[in-house]
Amino acid sequence: MTQNLNDIILIPTDFSEVCENAIEHGISVAKIMNYRVFLIHVVNKDTNKYLETENLTRESISEVLDEKVAGYEKEHGIKVEYLIRNGNLFDKIQSVTDKLGVKLIILGTHGKVGFQKITGSYVLKIVSLTNTPTIVVQKRSYSLGYKSIVFPVTAQTQDRQKVVWAINIAKTFGAVVHLIPKFESEKYYKTRIMNVTKQIKNLFDEYEVEYVDKVSEPGAGNFAKQIIDYAVQNEAELIMTLINKDKVAFFSTWDEQIIYNSSQIPVICINPVETKKTTWNRY
Repeated sequence: MTQNLNDIILIPTDFSEVCENAIEHGISVAKIMNYRVFLIHVVNKDTNKYLETENLTRESISEVLDEKVAGYEKEHGIKVEYLIRNGNLFDKIQSVTDKLGVKLIILGTHGKVGFQKITGSYVLKIVSLTNTPTIVVQKRSYSLGYKSIVFPVTAQTQDRQKVVWAINIAKTFGAVVHLIPKFESEKYYKTRIMNVTKQIKNLFDEYEVEYVDKVSEPGAGNFAKQIIDYAVQNEAELIMTLINKDKVAFFSTWDEQIIYNSSQIPVICINPVETKKTTWNRY
């Protein structure tokens, strides 16, 4: 059964600097996409500790959000709404995402700190629970959209499931997609990657998406590092990756390197299972 989605971006916030950056990022994207913006703040034990430290009360949360939303609307000319929920961070983000039919989540990650602890492993859990594409941002500001997107290609057939998102983002923002097939020496995997890449390029041609094809190099370090280095060199504003539900129990090196990339380039995380059932199509 296909999930009914609405043109809504959901942005969790805990009032930290990185979450403020996520809000600015999300508002910029929403203006171009003509999407609505909802902020969500979850009150839990971590919130209570923060409130005590800052000498605030729970009533202060609404006051702070009212003030911030008014500021966003005045500065950006876009309507911003907010929700406050009590309970488990993941449960509330999931329930709100399902209820609103959210198409995209913008998530600010603190790395290893933050009073609501939205770290890499939490990112995996949020993506898995919501089945909603999630753009992860850090402290570095990106507010002018996406003109350069890095699209790693591996032997996973699920890489083809990133194509719909790549096409829609590229068409919306007028972006160039940089395809980077992973180098494989073993014939089976090499052939598989070549076939997947060819199918992706055929779809890009069909939808008139501009792309660059750059094969990774066997002696240039691990693939994740090559992806990040290439993204930096080409001033990319977005890296695409897949989050598999099977990974949620642990935090893979690949995910950690991509999501926590030291250049702080935003990363869109897509659940490869559910992309067959939900779309973000505009074309």
